[in-house]
Amino acid sequence: MEQSREEFLEQFGGDYGYPGAPRGVDQMRVADFQRLQGTVYLDHAGAALYSEQQMADVVKDLTSNVYGNPHSQSDSSMAVTDQVTAARHQVLKYFNASPRDYKCIFTSGATAALKLVGECFPWSRESCYMYTMENHNSVLGIREYALSKGATALAVDIEEDKGLEKKHGSPSSDLFKISRHSNQRRGGDVLSQNCQNGSLSAVSENNWNLFAFPSECNFSGQKFNLNLVKLIKEGNLVGLPSQQQQGQWMVLIDAAKGCATEPPNLDVYPADFVVCSFYKIFGYPTGLGALIVKNEAASLLNKTYFSGGTVAASIADIDFVQKRKSIEQVLEDGTISFLSIASLQHGFKIIEMLTTSAIALHTSSLATYVRKKMLYMKHRNKKNVCIIYGQEASKVADLKTSPTITFNLKREDGTWFGYREVEKLASLSGIHLRTGCFCNPGACAKYLGLSHSDLVSNFEAGHVCWDDNDVIKGKPTGAVRISFGYISTYQDAEEFLKFLQSSFVSKPIASSNGHTLSMNTLNLVDNQSQQVVPDVRLKSIIIYPVKSCQGFSVQSWPLAAGGLKYDREWLLQGSGGEILTQKKVPELASIRTLINLELGKLFVESPKRKDKLQISLLENLTHLTAEVDVYGQRYEVESYDENVNTWFSEAIGRHCTFMRCSSSKKSLCTSTGQNGRLCRDTRSKLSFVNEGQLLLISEESVSDLNSRLSSSNGNGKQHVLVDAMRFRPNIVISGSTPYREDNWKRLHIGDAYFTSMGGCNRCQMINLHQNAGQVIKSKEPLATLASYRREKGKILFGVLLNYEDGSSGEETVAERWLQVGQEVHTSTE
Repeated sequence: MEQSREEFLEQFGGDYGYPGAPRGVDQMRVADFQRLQGTVYLDHAGAALYSEQQMADVVKDLTSNVYGNPHSQSDSSMAVTDQVTAARHQVLKYFNASPRDYKCIFTSGATAALKLVGECFPWSRESCYMYTMENHNSVLGIREYALSKGATALAVDIEEDKGLEKKHGSPSSDLFKISRHSNQRRGGDVLSQNCQNGSLSAVSENNWNLFAFPSECNFSGQKFNLNLVKLIKEGNLVGLPSQQQQGQWMVLIDAAKGCATEPPNLDVYPADFVVCSFYKIFGYPTGLGALIVKNEAASLLNKTYFSGGTVAASIADIDFVQKRKSIEQVLEDGTISFLSIASLQHGFKIIEMLTTSAIALHTSSLATYVRKKMLYMKHRNKKNVCIIYGQEASKVADLKTSPTITFNLKREDGTWFGYREVEKLASLSGIHLRTGCFCNPGACAKYLGLSHSDLVSNFEAGHVCWDDNDVIKGKPTGAVRISFGYISTYQDAEEFLKFLQSSFVSKPIASSNGHTLSMNTLNLVDNQSQQVVPDVRLKSIIIYPVKSCQGFSVQSWPLAAGGLKYDREWLLQGSGGEILTQKKVPELASIRTLINLELGKLFVESPKRKDKLQISLLENLTHLTAEVDVYGQRYEVESYDENVNTWFSEAIGRHCTFMRCSSSKKSLCTSTGQNGRLCRDTRSKLSFVNEGQLLLISEESVSDLNSRLSSSNGNGKQHVLVDAMRFRPNIVISGSTPYREDNWKRLHIGDAYFTSMGGCNRCQMINLHQNAGQVIKSKEPLATLASYRREKGKILFGVLLNYEDGSSGEETVAERWLQVGQEVHTSTE
């Protein structure tokens, strides 16, 4: 790494690390960001990070001064008023906006500021709301106000000819090409003349129109030319003759993304409205933003609602109200977040020490370096690994280079790695990044090549924001984004590049047993697949009556239509209707369960309860019957009385409801999919299991995994070893060879037959384990499994089975039992 660092510094040393500041980035990182040790944080576009010194200054300030509600004349109120006034000036200074021309309105964030503009703007039937396709949903949302008042909304793409800009050196409409999308109008009214043919002219001087664009796209990182402000306000964007210009156009800049490195200079680019959120700049406080509004534009905003702090006088029982004269007081409802506003000075102190121009050069040097390295990454067949959206690689960092890189990754066969797979593996490597469309549907569709029909089809297929449907019909539905901030380092960049190289660039990997596995596809059939399997036996049987709680081992157990009898037949539901699992409620791991078939009872114990809960297996419940959704599957359930619910609520430390599955409504396909395997959706009852009815784990596969864990935890580190129980299996077998179970299609144990549904996709839950009563979370064994057990976005270990009960219709089938020690017969046909 040292050689690479030297090469990096040779190219970017003048821009990287704040050479002109009192402290460099490495010093700040060690002194003020100790919590980042072992972590690579690359989501500064999502939220910047506060420094420890910044928070210490905030605490000292708040514990040394008495700050009261500013709506009074007391000393504590006046102290806050002074702080708020100083903060307004500091914000205006950040955007180089003269207090004579602009006002700073504090809001709960950039979204609230945008909502305020949309709510108060003087819309009419002749108004036009025009916005660029590359805009955040919070900007798109303004059109609801425009359309509801009869105005027209219009989305446009703006392309800039950077060559002409360099040639002419001054802003001109010739620099831009506008592509219009369809006009939007509600109620069947005639389209506003201001939006027809893409013209920016208005029909009267009293008509107001609004154009909105981001200073920097939060999806692609594209920085928009701020000369658009003057061209639009003057009506010159489409080159109309000056005598036809009656335009009353106002301009709104969404600076939420761009202001951390390049805040719009409002003295040069006098936009009417600019919005920002302060946590995007220096991490704290959250829930605080600002609307920077030009005085002339502020006088046109018409706010209907009034509240505490916004009125000079009002009478309760007649229609009388006089609003205050100050635009800040009129637009800021109620008591502003005065303690957060008082904390702004400590964030701005850091920015002023470094300067925004130095931050821009620092972050762009890292982004330029990483972008270039990513474009050079090739698979062994010379195919590109990284597809970067929105920006070309540049060899020189400057203020116009975005600190954001948005991309998707391709396998060597040309198919896509899903963004959720990337995010999952990044998390295992301690890398924080963001995936999806980042609330920017226009940019997402544009760069991913998604048509309207694609978007509608994806939605109808069940895809919504933040879900796991990352590739549909061979196309990505979102992307991966990394973004650098003022505290990012070269080490962060290098760790990210190493992660990409080791996790996604194809190369042969020799396994410990000599078999060669591909980087991206499991070799499910090895050279021994046709040999006779030795004596494979059933080693353990484990039942988990309550989903995500501890199970218990037995020597023998009966089978039912849903698999092992009573397995995951109960679950706990949270107060919000969510299903509780160990991922979110680790306390579930301490709840012990046991079923006594002779007594017909389920026994439940918890270290937080002295009494043991006893629940009858055969008793007909008389409590409410309802339907619940468990990961997209509808179940009819029966609930228990409050005594049972209270017991579990105290055991896990949160309110919950104990439920039992009475029936499953799953009745879908039994068709054969690829490689001759049955699809996961079968007519078999599933109880509350996620996919297959039973999970099989091989002791030999666990042993192979442990050998890899041992070798990867060398250099004196403590070995992380796991047993089969870490994976919550239902049946454990022994006597096979590692991963031979991947190839099995059918099994029979005694007189019971099972169908393999394929490998079990593992998640972070296998990284949880108990130690001295405490639930410990680590990166293993999932990180090691990800290095050699990945297939098409899934990390596979163990196989899922469905029980073939042999029933058809209503006929009764004799109960079958599994017995430890039984021989396991397998078939790959």
